[in-house]
Amino acid sequence: MRQKEDTVIYNWRYHLLIGALLLVSCGIIIRTVQLHVFEVDFLIHEGDKRYLRSEALPAHRGVIYDRQGKPLAVSTPVTTVWFNPKQLIESPEQWRKLARAAGKPFQQLRDKIVKYKHKEFLYLRRHMSPDAAEKILELKIPGVYSMREYRRYYPAGEVAAHIVGFTNIDDRGQEGMELAYEKQLRGYPGSKRVVKDRTGRVVKDLGIVESPRPGSDLHLSLDLRVQYLAYQELLSTVKKHRAAAGSIVVVDVKTGEIIASANQPAYNPNNRKNINTSSLRNRAFTDVFEPGSTVKPFTVAAALESKQYFPATKIKTLGYMPIGRKLIRDHRNYGEIDVTAVLTKSSNIGATKLALSLPNGDLAEMFGRVGLGRHQTVGFPGESRGNLPIRHKWRDIETATLSYGYGLSVTAVQLAHAYSVLANKGIKKPLSLLKLEELTGNQELEGEAVLNPRYANQVVKMLETVVTPIGTAKRAAVPGYRVAGKTGTVHKLKDGAYSEDRYLALFAGFAPVEDPAFVMVVIIDDPKGEEYFGGEVAAPVFSKVMEGILRMQNITPDRPESEWMMASKLY
Repeated sequence: MRQKEDTVIYNWRYHLLIGALLLVSCGIIIRTVQLHVFEVDFLIHEGDKRYLRSEALPAHRGVIYDRQGKPLAVSTPVTTVWFNPKQLIESPEQWRKLARAAGKPFQQLRDKIVKYKHKEFLYLRRHMSPDAAEKILELKIPGVYSMREYRRYYPAGEVAAHIVGFTNIDDRGQEGMELAYEKQLRGYPGSKRVVKDRTGRVVKDLGIVESPRPGSDLHLSLDLRVQYLAYQELLSTVKKHRAAAGSIVVVDVKTGEIIASANQPAYNPNNRKNINTSSLRNRAFTDVFEPGSTVKPFTVAAALESKQYFPATKIKTLGYMPIGRKLIRDHRNYGEIDVTAVLTKSSNIGATKLALSLPNGDLAEMFGRVGLGRHQTVGFPGESRGNLPIRHKWRDIETATLSYGYGLSVTAVQLAHAYSVLANKGIKKPLSLLKLEELTGNQELEGEAVLNPRYANQVVKMLETVVTPIGTAKRAAVPGYRVAGKTGTVHKLKDGAYSEDRYLALFAGFAPVEDPAFVMVVIIDDPKGEEYFGGEVAAPVFSKVMEGILRMQNITPDRPESEWMMASKLY
């Protein structure tokens, strides 16, 4: 009986054990099916979150070139070292060694690690040379890694800085053409998938998810050879005359391309640690000024257009002319002179008489037509519009001062644009900082006829007399070439009144007269010393730079030096 009971208990336990084993096996099978069939995507995703990572692939920013294909801005690969505070907090014995290798104060690095110990990413040093970065990485400190980035480099340095501009540490345009064409220049980063171990090191590269798209290149209208020449002459003149600042703009008459534009003071875009913010201004585009006598050619053009005057028409000047309570003065009494001599001698009285004889508002309309003080020229970042007042009725004193360049404000680029109208037989072409092929595929830009070519040619011939021994700009002469231009010496405003001892010295002109190729405007701000007139300070810069450009561009001389000397004796 006892044996039978033991057998029953044994069988019961045996079946119970077998049942339990079968139940467990079924559970395992069910769980296995669940994990491998129904939850496989979830599990893969969870695993990937722990070991799979997406890493950015930096994109190359487009290169900026001058018109000859010389690089003005390029991106070079650099190494950025970063660290994971979560990991680095566990190795305090390595901190001093890391600080020494990275050139960081130990206390500063320690405080940063402790403060951000819950973060996973902080920069240690950005934009290092690969060799310098490798010295840090060779220490094999847990939690310290590197990645590749690009740094912008400017081969021309401060020579072209105001036009080209610069990018910030994240390679985003901040000034100049870098900012204006940010969308075109910047690249779009790609990405790749990698497997990382628990310390964050890459153990396997799974391939590219999205390829980086490099930025497009940009070809500017600048000619770096001309830019260097203009920059050096401007710098030399500003130093010589202890001037506060200066600007120069050179425009191709035929195409409207700006082939040079330089300013002083300047800055080095490759080293911006101690930059004075005032040196960042592209004064040729942003700074406005009263143009003074440089607008007299357009006063004369308006007079000729009225058909009341001819180049030889006589005008009486007596040295001064009262208008209300104000006296309009010349440097001396020129007596009776013709319209040509109004420009040759730069007579304020002559310009005033011409302007007052015109229908009310005609002079302002002429200035606006050639682009003075009314609109932007190329849309450069921060470019000023200038100011040409709009009046229902102009008072006589307003018309008078406007005739010799006071009461309006322009930029250097606007003044160059206006002179290009005279040089181009009355056609106003849009200006451009991009090479013509970049804009139109080498198609010439359409121009607008804003002045009768007959009157434009007459004014050009008058302006040629300015650059002779009897004119105000004899120092602007270029041996072998006929030159036309106009000086300006403008009193600067100080505390709401015109200063008696602070000036802007200007010269605007073009050459060769026979077939004008280039227009140039030179501005020297607040020259100090005995020489401060436009013909003494700005005109020589024009002469040297224009001579270099004409020779450089192989422009055929239109006046042998012997002929120029003979003409000088006649005057």
